[in-house]
Amino acid sequence: MTAADGDLVAAFHAQCSEQNLLRRWGRMCLAPRDLARLLAQARCWIGLDANERPLALVCVGPISRQRGVFDLGLQVADDHQRRGIGTAMARHAARMARIRGAHTLTAFTHASNTPMLRLLERLGPTRHTHDGPHLEVRVALDAYAPAPGPPTRTAPK
Repeated sequence: MTAADGDLVAAFHAQCSEQNLLRRWGRMCLAPRDLARLLAQARCWIGLDANERPLALVCVGPISRQRGVFDLGLQVADDHQRRGIGTAMARHAARMARIRGAHTLTAFTHASNTPMLRLLERLGPTRHTHDGPHLEVRVALDAYAPAPGPPTRTAPK
């Protein structure tokens, strides 16, 4: 995804409820500068439906700049939640983070966001830190082994 996809991301956020945005981002709209920063520092994917309308967004990258720690951003449109889309995208993001050298995935969410907290628990062992009404959740990525390298050939004897 590139910065040119900002309109697609904005269209996605426009179909999310204020409550969903508040639980995910801690506010009801994502500022253009925050979106630009996210797109510049993380790898992002947009899940599209059969009509190519955005239904989910996942981003993963070293935003906090802590060595071996990648931040996860995940949001699924209100009417597409509880279908496994977020779980599939989060697992893909965890594998990509691990391949890129991460040992920990971190997510910031509202403490009342039970579906997200359950999803993070399914990704691996977690550790929670409270920040007011929000939590920072750290997920150990030990279960996501880096992809094996290409097969090696030995010369015939």
